[in-house]
Amino acid sequence: MARKSAGILLYRKKNSNFEFFLVHPGGPFWLKKDLGVWSIPKGEFIDEKPEVAARREFFEETGIKFPDDLMPLSPQKLKSSKVVHGFAAEGDFEAYRLRSNRTKFGWPEVDRGEWFDLETAQQKINQGQVGFILELTKKLQSKG
Repeated sequence: MARKSAGILLYRKKNSNFEFFLVHPGGPFWLKKDLGVWSIPKGEFIDEKPEVAARREFFEETGIKFPDDLMPLSPQKLKSSKVVHGFAAEGDFEAYRLRSNRTKFGWPEVDRGEWFDLETAQQKINQGQVGFILELTKKLQSKG
């Protein structure tokens, strides 16, 4: 059975443009890596509903207990065969307030989070998750 993850792509509108909140993985392996390694705040789940897992994982990786309304996005299959269930939500917070859980080795699950414009977000995010940004952008543009 393929592993499953769930997470939330947070977005905000700033100066007439949309920005997307992504997180950078923690630990020494990821320290100097940048393009293609950022992610939506997400994590694995087994027996819970994807939306419940997405909310839990968002909180564990950011320390933030919102958003309320989630917009489902199409699941994305990564090269590893893991399926990521994504949800989108509009919200805003200062990235420096991020408080991540720690791994069993003592490193934070994520070491930082940042807001990126569309073009930069597409470069920074793991390419297996770029579909979330593209789908969300299309939905936001169709809303007007």
